[in-house]
Amino acid sequence: MDRRREELMAAALELFSTRDAEDVSIDDVASKAGASRALVYHYFGGKQELYVAALRSAAEQLESRLRPQEGGRPLDELTSGLKRYFDFVEEHAAGFAALLRGGPANRTGEVGEIVDGVRRRLFLLIQKQMGVEEPSPVLRTTLRSWIASVETAGLDWLEHRDIDRPTLEKLLVDQMVALLRVAASHDGDVAGLLERPA
Repeated sequence: MDRRREELMAAALELFSTRDAEDVSIDDVASKAGASRALVYHYFGGKQELYVAALRSAAEQLESRLRPQEGGRPLDELTSGLKRYFDFVEEHAAGFAALLRGGPANRTGEVGEIVDGVRRRLFLLIQKQMGVEEPSPVLRTTLRSWIASVETAGLDWLEHRDIDRPTLEKLLVDQMVALLRVAASHDGDVAGLLERPA
């Protein structure tokens, strides 16, 4: 990818991570990147195109981190995947925050599809690691709830950084185990999913 285009997207992500998209202007992005308005329009055509391109780039980078490594017990795979997830959060704070930040206005059209696509792929990855072909309603609800918790924990950690990463990651894995125990009391097929051998 062209270096100037990357710089413009990085500047945009940083701005979008702290402000609503509608409050960020092309001039803001150009100034942040040390570029001209004309250059922003040359690469992206407009602010919406820039916003979508920047979010898509962040989403692709995150998804590339989440590809399964395979070979361990589901709980080990979950722990490893969570570490890679938080590697991304730490290394690409602006991209992560921009991807997940914003109200309902930012959740429609292409932007909503990008964010939902990341969540869907994360869901499918966890489902695959657990060896589940078709999750029951109880398991589906449990996994989606946990993914929302992980996203919220990532944003909270970026804002406060008052808990060390290994502790946070362990907390989230323990939360998944606890959620699955509760789910198992409502659906017998959920019991033992994380204890399956590799």
